[in-house]
Amino acid sequence: MDPRDKRPMQTRVNHRIRVPEVRLIGADGQPVGVVPTHEALKMAQEAGLDLVEVNAKSDPPVCKILDFGKMKYEEKKKAAEARRKQTVIEIKELKLRPKTDDHDLSVKVNHARRFLEAGDKVKFTVRFRGREITHPERASMQLEQILKAIEELCQVELAPRLDGRTMILQVAPKPQVMQRAAQLRAQQEKLRAQAAAEGRELPPEPELPEDDSAEEDDDDDEDEEATAPAT
Repeated sequence: MDPRDKRPMQTRVNHRIRVPEVRLIGADGQPVGVVPTHEALKMAQEAGLDLVEVNAKSDPPVCKILDFGKMKYEEKKKAAEARRKQTVIEIKELKLRPKTDDHDLSVKVNHARRFLEAGDKVKFTVRFRGREITHPERASMQLEQILKAIEELCQVELAPRLDGRTMILQVAPKPQVMQRAAQLRAQQEKLRAQAAAEGRELPPEPELPEDDSAEEDDDDDEDEEATAPAT
């Protein structure tokens, strides 16, 4: 098969419509019937509009008299609106150590709350080094403490479990939290559109904190204590 056959069919307009006759829909949306193509073109020109093929598979093809430029603009506008309304859920990663202190733990909790309120999932990973792996209860306590602090915002997708030298917990926003995030995004889009129409600039939105996904894991399987020779 010729790869060119897979290309999307382009809309044929005016003199690019080369069939002898078309099933015509007038500018008022009412069916006119089957007419010679040259006559349909003349009618479109007299109305200051275009003859646009809207169903090429029909026999004869269905064409409509309309403003083709306006139609393309509306299609682009609808596509952009659909993209804006799409819910893109990211997974934000927050990394811990069994020895993470209470202050740093509180910072991680605050970051998690902001991620969830923005509609993102959060994955907590606790990395063990050396003999820390022999006391996983410390990590379990940390994750339980975190979960208790964010429980009104989230539901557990992946309960705490040990995966190699890492303990993992993953949570997702509750449906009502997702709904609030979507409503906030829609409100912000509306404000941006109004500001653009009025030639104003809105103040920048508060940025979310950086997650820890870019941080490199410490791959040492054993710490100095674990590798120290016995005396």
